[in-house]
Amino acid sequence: MPGKQDYRTKPRTMILDFLKTKHDGTVSATDILAHFTAQGVSINPATVYRYLNKLTAEGQVLKYTEDTTQKSVYQYVGAGHSCKDHIHVQCVRCGKLLHLECDFMHRINDHLRQDHGFILQCDGSILYGVCEQCAKEVPPDQA
Repeated sequence: MPGKQDYRTKPRTMILDFLKTKHDGTVSATDILAHFTAQGVSINPATVYRYLNKLTAEGQVLKYTEDTTQKSVYQYVGAGHSCKDHIHVQCVRCGKLLHLECDFMHRINDHLRQDHGFILQCDGSILYGVCEQCAKEVPPDQA
């Protein structure tokens, strides 16, 4: 046998498709199971956890630890995506997660390294706040 072949079962395909629809936010394994249960689809919880671990190891999914609950949440990013050089911001209202891949991040990293001798490690970093859309819907003093 030349190598272990990756195969996509129907549940795996459904999980991956669901993750792709939620690419601008994070979901937990519980969220995935609840989604399919609500649709009348039964997926083994072990399948969800194993497949999330596999996708994370492949770099198709990023795994974060939620600040408030300490539970693992996942975001689909596709193959070949790296988060080592940028910080993330997440809306505490809608859950939207943004990757700050911009020149400003490079300037922050350069400043920390040059002026403070500090090397920022961005993997798994999340700053919490309120996104532009949610801020429009909420009075500024309640944001």
